[in-house]
Amino acid sequence: MELEIKELRKKDYKKVIQYAIKGMHFNMYLDNEIELSIYGKYFWYLELTNATQVISAYIGDVLAGVLLADMKDEEKVYKSFWKSLYVKIFEWIQKTFFKDSVGIYDNVNKEMLENYKKTNNPDGEIRFLAANPDIKVKGIGTKLLNEFEKREKGKEVYLFTDDQCTYQFYEHRKFERVEEKDIVLELNKKKVPLKCLLYSKKISN
Repeated sequence: MELEIKELRKKDYKKVIQYAIKGMHFNMYLDNEIELSIYGKYFWYLELTNATQVISAYIGDVLAGVLLADMKDEEKVYKSFWKSLYVKIFEWIQKTFFKDSVGIYDNVNKEMLENYKKTNNPDGEIRFLAANPDIKVKGIGTKLLNEFEKREKGKEVYLFTDDQCTYQFYEHRKFERVEEKDIVLELNKKKVPLKCLLYSKKISN
């Protein structure tokens, strides 16, 4: 079966959360399965409620991958009072109990973005891209990215990632690494070194 671009089904949200947990290695920061589930749900709700583009690929009825982007002058695709409330409550907990580590990561990304915007005027951000780790099919991420670029021709986009994710994927697809910064996160008595990365690309017409 071939990869097809289809509308993301709500019943597949739980699968996407698991893709994010595995693909973005959240288990490096959290050992407890309940904590992983709660954080995964927060992360997905945050990205989904901020997205103006929700692009999903399926093989038959099986979800293969998802891309979310937030583009200027486009409406948010998904609005939910309860999901937005969940995000706000979780962020309050993070800032209250994990203030230092959360602040380091967010502040570094904010600083990189501010530097980038001094000489660039991007049209939007790719916020999330994940593939089903259990499907032995190549080209899922490329299919999603190609569909996104087809919709957003001529626009400049950026994205945040780090060296614990497959950042090489973007380099192979002509994204430029415009800034990087090294940090150390301290979570649950763990010290996790990370290289935060900012990439950008001007999509060709």
